[in-house]
Amino acid sequence: MATLVPYLTFRDSDATLAFLTEGLGFEMVAEQRGDGGELVHVELRRGDALVMGGSGDAAAGAAPGLYLVVDEVPERFARLLALGGREVYPPEQTEWGTWRARLTDPSGHEWTIGTYQPGQTW
Repeated sequence: MATLVPYLTFRDSDATLAFLTEGLGFEMVAEQRGDGGELVHVELRRGDALVMGGSGDAAAGAAPGLYLVVDEVPERFARLLALGGREVYPPEQTEWGTWRARLTDPSGHEWTIGTYQPGQTW
């Protein structure tokens, strides 16, 4: 089974986290904050439902997108570019030992593909 997770950009991270946790019943699985306390990345779970998000991309004007877990990031990225995708970030190895890349599909939807499996406690 494939893992597909929505990735939200938070303009007001504290209010959005309260909305998701207190209002919708999501539980925090993982949270990463910057040196100034700003929310960089968060993963939330409600049953089998997962949501990831962060405020750093919102500040850069990024739109919400989707994250798909794949095994072969560089190869799949090249195939997607050949099929009309547009590069946002090329494939890279992360400091956590996983791969990721970001692109838009022909309709402009933003996709991140990666080997990291979200929704698990770090």
